[in-house]
Amino acid sequence: MKTRKPAQIALFAASALVSLVIIVPFAMIFISSFKNARESALFSLAWPKEFVWKNYSVVLSKPSVLRGFLNTLMIGVVTVLLTDIFAAMAAFVIQRRPGRFSRAAYLVFFLGLIIPVSIIPTIRLMMSLHLHNTYPGIILYYMAVNLPFSIFLLTGFMKTIPKELDESALLEGCGYLRMFFQIVMPLLMTVVVTTTIVVSIAVWDDFFGSFYLVSDFRKWTIMISIYSFVSQYQTNWGIVFAFMMLVMAPMLIVYFSMQRYIIDGLTAGSLKG
Repeated sequence: MKTRKPAQIALFAASALVSLVIIVPFAMIFISSFKNARESALFSLAWPKEFVWKNYSVVLSKPSVLRGFLNTLMIGVVTVLLTDIFAAMAAFVIQRRPGRFSRAAYLVFFLGLIIPVSIIPTIRLMMSLHLHNTYPGIILYYMAVNLPFSIFLLTGFMKTIPKELDESALLEGCGYLRMFFQIVMPLLMTVVVTTTIVVSIAVWDDFFGSFYLVSDFRKWTIMISIYSFVSQYQTNWGIVFAFMMLVMAPMLIVYFSMQRYIIDGLTAGSLKG
């Protein structure tokens, strides 16, 4: 029998501890979503004496919940599509046309991964452009936040695509746009799937962006709907936890069903570059 080294045991113990930090709160939310107001207020892992399925029906009966889901879905889909297209185009230009401008552009995008978002100048900029409290404004904000990571990942993978493909396409009379969308873009799909998943989760889970940039309740995302919902039902945490489970469910399904693509895409976009 192969004995484990102390370093492996310590790493396993640390991983198990970190996993518990994540799993225990999630399990508490899931179990408490089936409890009544009194039991859910205890915030315990004990099973409910009687399962209260009504918590979920109360949540689904609220118009603001469906509106929040639809707003987030619309904003997320548009953000993902535009981010994937513009990130792929930027990565193509940066990698295929090396020079001072490309290096400067790549550095600017890389700094976007490090420098945090300053929300007050962002609000002032949005207001001066008349984009505050609008769908285009929040979509542009999410694009700006997620483009640096997407470009960084796609630029690394772009180096693995032979330049001879570009030259052959141009010799055959193919234009740059046609070459990009018909030849280059399909080869990027492994990493594009990864950026799609990561950006989708980032938009779905974001709170502060929509909180500061959207004040019209009709345009609230699902996270802002949770904030309002907690204020309304803070005396019944069972209903609040049921709402949280409904919000987390779509992204959990997406993540676990496509986890392999996330790992493959991150590996292809970082190590191969």
